[in-house]
Amino acid sequence: MPQLDPQQQREFAVTVVGRLRAEGHTAYWAGGCVRDQLLGLMPKDYDVATSAPPEEVRRIFTHNRTLAIGAAFGVITVLGPWRAGQIEVATFREDLGYTDGRHPDTVQFSTAELDAHRRDFTINGLFYDPVDDRIIDYVLGQRDLREGLVRAIGNPRYRFHEDRLRMLRAVRLAAQFGFQLEVETLHAIREMAELLTAVSAERIGSEMRRMLEHPTRARAVELLRETKLLAVVLPELEALVADPPAGDGDWRETLLVLRTLPEGDLPLALAAVLHRINRPEAHSDRKHANIAEQVADRLRLPRKDGARAAWILNHLTVITQARQIPWPRLQRVLFFDGTEQLLTLHAAVQGEDDPNLQYCRAKLQLPPEQLNPAPLIGGDDLIAHGLKPGKIFQKLLDLVRDAQLEGKLATKKEALAMVDAIMQERSSRRTSGTE
Repeated sequence: MPQLDPQQQREFAVTVVGRLRAEGHTAYWAGGCVRDQLLGLMPKDYDVATSAPPEEVRRIFTHNRTLAIGAAFGVITVLGPWRAGQIEVATFREDLGYTDGRHPDTVQFSTAELDAHRRDFTINGLFYDPVDDRIIDYVLGQRDLREGLVRAIGNPRYRFHEDRLRMLRAVRLAAQFGFQLEVETLHAIREMAELLTAVSAERIGSEMRRMLEHPTRARAVELLRETKLLAVVLPELEALVADPPAGDGDWRETLLVLRTLPEGDLPLALAAVLHRINRPEAHSDRKHANIAEQVADRLRLPRKDGARAAWILNHLTVITQARQIPWPRLQRVLFFDGTEQLLTLHAAVQGEDDPNLQYCRAKLQLPPEQLNPAPLIGGDDLIAHGLKPGKIFQKLLDLVRDAQLEGKLATKKEALAMVDAIMQERSSRRTSGTE
């Protein structure tokens, strides 16, 4: 996939509207690209709404340059130049019924005004004519942009029954733009929050990922709790913070930590959301040890991100005790790929001036051959030395590695001599019956 050029994307979006207009059809930019432009943001993509039916869109742009994947809903994808991407061109329509709570049962081609009124929120229901440079606003979306409101178009309960994921989308948009949820929209979400359970995990996870990766993630999590959606999407966090006063402290710290994290790091954000849950005093059994992986699996987030978040959580105590624990244990953590994320979360929790954090950062300045020297031996060396593969291999390699990191061993010969000593001691214990 080529790196898209924003200017080429915009020029192609103007060209698409111009071609449709030249063929006698009404055509506008629609939805999020109009909203973003009015907010002074560069749109990430462009959608076009038109009076032209799907087969006419394909005729104008040719079958070779279009895809009919969404034709049943009046949507044709038009392929642009290499770095201009593609644009979805949708025929003005009404949606007739939403039995599955996601897709309209049928669509009926209609007018621009009716098309605007079928959309989710007023700030997403705007059209823009890039040829004549004018806004077409049938839903008072410009007013709500000025007032900083996310308002459902029409009856919010009806909008959310059509597609329950819109409740999460309302939260994400409000957080992302620093807006408030309009009162009736907020009340409808609070009343209907439990209905979100009918939405697929993949769709919920996609919205949650976008929230957690964005710099406004703390505000998003606040709104999730305010709308009662937190209990649906992150019941672990809701349960932790439900009972004051202890829960209030956990809640405040979680929000504070979320505000300090860099943008776009899903594993780090997931670990931050769960870090108070994962602390030792928050549970008395081992079932929470991989809570990040459990949450990632439930939300269908990438497994690698869940595993990395779990690793971060499970090693926070190592950094907290960095100056007290044996150097080999800390050393193994410091040369792991996720160390910087781990230290970033620790800094967010304990502060940049924390002595243990400073100690770790100083150790990271060691030359590579000191911080992470190549292992003296591996499994193949043990086999060549006459040992049969088995469970003892990993223990032997760990003991030799610890001794190496502590500076007690420097050569392969010394490492194998240590292995011989360990095996001889083990054999003696077996003979004496003390093992």
